[in-house]
This record gives sequence, structure tokens and C-alpha cells, in this order.
Amino acid sequence: MTITDTEPVAIHSGLAELADRYDGYILDLWGVVHNGLAPYPGAVDCMRRLRTAGKRIILLSNAPRSSAAVRTFLAGIGVAEDCYDDIVTSGDATREALESRSDPWHARLGWSYYYLGKTADAAILSGLGYIAATHLSGAEFILNLGLADPENESVETYRPVLEEALVNHLPLICGNPDLTVMRGDIMQDCAGALAKAYEDMGGDVFWHGKPHARVYEICFGRMDGVPPERVLAIGDSFRTDIAGANAAGIDSLFAMGGIHADEFGLGPDGAPDPSLVEPAVAAGGHRPTGVISGLRW
Repeated sequence: MTITDTEPVAIHSGLAELADRYDGYILDLWGVVHNGLAPYPGAVDCMRRLRTAGKRIILLSNAPRSSAAVRTFLAGIGVAEDCYDDIVTSGDATREALESRSDPWHARLGWSYYYLGKTADAAILSGLGYIAATHLSGAEFILNLGLADPENESVETYRPVLEEALVNHLPLICGNPDLTVMRGDIMQDCAGALAKAYEDMGGDVFWHGKPHARVYEICFGRMDGVPPERVLAIGDSFRTDIAGANAAGIDSLFAMGGIHADEFGLGPDGAPDPSLVEPAVAAGGHRPTGVISGLRW
């Protein structure tokens, strides 16, 4: 039920009114299911209700780590495995591409890389034969999974590294296209912000994750035959979630309570200011099928 630019964007109060239209759901994690610290109110209940109704739920995350690591994290904050069917991450897609080297861009890479990211995520290429260089001068490409200390660093912290990499013509792999993320109530820069800065400088960047096609192909493959016209994606980023859903030809709901919450004028009850919805969607640059305050039944 995709819409045109001339139709108003539907405002939904919960998924109960939409559940019969779809058999498969692709849910963003950070900003839809949880805020980095805990699940959003109503999210776990909503997921369980969908599963009870026989719906397929694939969690699609731009997390630059394995789906196994994300599964462990979710269990720790109260999102049990019975809430969903499977997890697909940009970290998995990154590892897959560097393992197969089946496309020209990855095939031309060397085997030594300079790592950007948290220490906990550094093992993403473990066992594949790649060597982590301690200095840019010893690297053949950059593996960018984010900022080492996002609470205290920003893109500008890494500007000298990016400038040196550009001089050395190093290609950069981005394992998380998100520009920013909300951790609790704090906005933090992500790997995508570093990659965009490098690309804007003239650097060669390959992006893994939403909104790029490969992760949606993986999701469809795990939907047990649910056709795309019966799949709904829910996310809180126009640039990744909604753009990715549009490119994949599936319906989408924009979750207003994430990184764009202020633009929708959400009240204490989670309802948006109707007069702000159309301008906020227009400003987002990618048009969803509808909007919803958050993942709730």
C-alpha cells in the first residue's frame, strides 16, 4: 500500500490496526525496539502479539557486529528470542563481503586494514586471514565500524586520520551507515558519519547495511516465502530505514519517537502534532507509507 507524494501520510496509533495487512515485519532495532539501554514501552508486547498472530519478524540492524552478539545484547535488556524470528546485521553483511570477495570492489582489496571502532567489535573479521595494521602506513584499506569512544569523540576527532587516509588513497568499508544514534537521551556519531565525511573529502567508500539492497535480500530470504507486498518495514531513520524500504519496494512505517522526535512535536501521550507530520516527512526526503509514534500494539 505504497503512497504517492500527493497523498497524506497516514498517522497510526498502533500496529493492531495494520496487522491484517502484513505477514512479515522488518524492524529496526535501535530507535524502534530499544534506545540502547532498554526496550521502549510496549515494544516487547507488540512483538509477541505479532508472533502469536503468526507473523514473521526479522530484526534488521545497522549494528557493526554479528547477529549472535546482538542476540546476546537483546536478551540482556529483556528482548527474548521468542519475540522475533531472526536477526540480520550490517556487521554480518560486512563479514560476508570480505569473506567472499565476490565483487570487483572487495576483490581488489589487500589483506591488511586499519581499524576504526570499539574494541568489542574488532573481532568481526576473525578467522578470515586479514591483518590489523597498527598504523595507516601499513594498511591497504580502512575497516570503519564507528568511533572508539562515541561518548567522548565526534567525527572531528578523526579528521586527521581521514586526511592521512585520503593522501594514501585508502578505500574505506563502512559497516554501519547510520550517521547518529540515540543512546538513552544522548545523540552520538556513528560509523556512517565518519564514512560520509571521508566520502565528502573525495575518499572511496563502500557501504554495508541499510539502505543498501543486500541486507534486504537477506531479510526476504528468511521470510519463509512471504511476498514483498505483504512485508512492512518499521524504522526511525528516513535516510536508512525508509529509503531502504522504498528501494526494496516494500511498505514502511516511520517511528516518530526516535532521532526525529522533536520534528513531530510528540506530546506526553506519544501523539504527534498533525500539522507537523507532513513538513517533517517532506524534510526527511524519503516518504513512508505511514507514521507511528513507536512500536506498540
